[in-house]
Amino acid sequence: MKEKESESYDDFLHHLSRLASKDEEQAFMDSLERVPDREEDIPVRVGEKVKKVREQRGLSLVDISRRTGLDEPSLLEIEEGTLAPPLGTVIKLAKALEMKMGYFISGDENKAYTIVRHSDRKMISRFDSKKGKHYGYEYESLAPYKKDRHMEPFLVTLQPAATEEERSTHDGQEFIFVLTGKMEVRLGVEIHVLEPGDSIYYDSTVPHLVKCHGGETTRILAVLYAEK
Repeated sequence: MKEKESESYDDFLHHLSRLASKDEEQAFMDSLERVPDREEDIPVRVGEKVKKVREQRGLSLVDISRRTGLDEPSLLEIEEGTLAPPLGTVIKLAKALEMKMGYFISGDENKAYTIVRHSDRKMISRFDSKKGKHYGYEYESLAPYKKDRHMEPFLVTLQPAATEEERSTHDGQEFIFVLTGKMEVRLGVEIHVLEPGDSIYYDSTVPHLVKCHGGETTRILAVLYAEK
């Protein structure tokens, strides 16, 4: 996760709490905010993997629609790669296909551990590729090749967006730590605004929406836990 050595998530929080000076803190935050060039953005290959597993299991789009509540046209767009689904939808698809979420967002390697250097992180954009329109966030997986993982850690960039998305519900839990900017989280009927240093942990079964608060780009560390 860090540029010099592997670091556990607990170490990450411990390091934040023990930064000795403002200079060290700024250097650490700068390392998190280094984003690969946009030319290195990679497509979300969820669609082809969903289709592959669905066909291997002898399931139709109708079957998946019934299991997830997603309409067939949207499922078809996902499989064709013209619609990049949000993470909540990926979790629903993984459960419907009896797979772990990580399978759909990982590379093809399968390791017992994974180290991601800051210079090797790849940005994944959440967008409708048919219209070339972004929907408010981009994310970088921090554990793309760890096999049988139970948590999905991401660095997420929330961008101001005019598109208002529906709240998501799915199995599991989520932890979010705000690095920079302000984040708005809507849980049920409640709305909370979090600032740098703030964190939140909630059950993903509660209808939720995470977005920028105001016009400033926001960076967060998000850890999703979703049982198979």
